[in-house]
Amino acid sequence: QVQVQESGPGLVKPSATLSVTCSVSGGSITATNYYWSWIRQIPGKGLQWIAYIGYRGTPYYRSSLKSRTTISRDTAKNQFTLQLRSVTPEDTGVYYCAGSIGTPDTGNVNRGDFVSWGQGTQVTVSS
Repeated sequence: QVQVQESGPGLVKPSATLSVTCSVSGGSITATNYYWSWIRQIPGKGLQWIAYIGYRGTPYYRSSLKSRTTISRDTAKNQFTLQLRSVTPEDTGVYYCAGSIGTPDTGNVNRGDFVSWGQGTQVTVSS
């Protein structure tokens, strides 16, 4: 069974870059038809999909965050990473990584649509 685990900084200062990494075990991030997503939950709001990177390495971004976001992968480490630049307190939330077979529904995130889902890492943007 594929498992994912997030790691992140916890606290990030405003205007800095948030970087969170997802470690994948039990399967390869290059496995055919697997897509690896970053999703967040902002306080008082639902799950918000941010970006995914496909098994061929092609990224896809939420349009409203695209200018500030980069998703990348390290196939040797079987990890993928999200960088979110110029953060503000509105970026505070729990960041999840998840894996799906096929491209996920980016407009309506449901945990049941993913074959693996991490425990989440809290990221707080504050000075």
